[in-house]
Amino acid sequence: MVYQADPERYKKMEFRRCGESGLKLPAVSLGLWHNFGDATLVETSRQLLRRAFDLGITHFDLANNYGPPPGSAERHFGRILQEDFSPWRDELIISTKAGYTMWEGPYGDWGSRKYLIASLDQSLKRMGLEYVDIFYHHRPDPETPLKETMRALDHIVRQGKALYVGLSNYPADMARQAIDILNDLGTPCLIHQPKYSMFERWVEDELLDVLAEKGVGSIAFSPLAGGQLTDRYLQGIPADSRAASGSRFLNPDQLTEEKLHKVRQLNDLAQQRGQKLSQMALAWVLRDDKVTSVLIGASKVAQIDDAVGMLANRHFSADECTAIDQILNSPE
Repeated sequence: MVYQADPERYKKMEFRRCGESGLKLPAVSLGLWHNFGDATLVETSRQLLRRAFDLGITHFDLANNYGPPPGSAERHFGRILQEDFSPWRDELIISTKAGYTMWEGPYGDWGSRKYLIASLDQSLKRMGLEYVDIFYHHRPDPETPLKETMRALDHIVRQGKALYVGLSNYPADMARQAIDILNDLGTPCLIHQPKYSMFERWVEDELLDVLAEKGVGSIAFSPLAGGQLTDRYLQGIPADSRAASGSRFLNPDQLTEEKLHKVRQLNDLAQQRGQKLSQMALAWVLRDDKVTSVLIGASKVAQIDDAVGMLANRHFSADECTAIDQILNSPE
């Protein structure tokens, strides 16, 4: 059946201005990290993307190495884009990244000009696109001069291969330097993508303030802490869960009894708010206007429904904020 987008989609989403730019992003964005590679049926990926767009999620976030295997998420997304979403390309924000290992040898990783430009050329080919809306440097390079990396991003925009550029995983001091270089070059940094959740709050120390000062937006990845901030682990570690699967992104050692006690307390508070724990965790990340969007992953349509459903109750009272801080700051 030919896909027809829901005509009511924009009534279901909240859009937030990205820093001081002219671009608005949906409060919830969809990341294509784990569930769009060769191991996932294309029809499953298609249903996730269709449902997301029908709910007003206009931002799809990829990277060169997403899959698995690396490159496969972009390839499958490109196919679905051409088959289902080509009439709505100008309503979509498509982002990709480079900075992690993508191919063998010294030119397939980190942040050199050669790697970034070659990687984006490959990504555009895989997705069948002339340009992406946002291109990120995925992580800082400890050896390549920061000016070289930023000049490569500037060059990519001037080539017309990306409309905006962003940073990911940059600490505050380095982010400030990179943003200043990009401003001097005439290609402002649009957005920063850090890891941020109730269980990982490092951005609050300085990074969010730097971004606000510089007029840069932010989009939080892993806002559910790899699934810890869901109802998945309330009774321990299920045999079919990510934590039990040998994943290097979530292992049983992280789910201590003290951590699970916090999860249960947070779940009780979420229930008092009339929400699922996952919904409260997403709303909490969005409580500060310095965060433009939360980036979710999904393997089921219901997870997308839940994430967007969060918008019906995303504000917190002072007492609720205090209670959450007390839970999070209690010793493990």
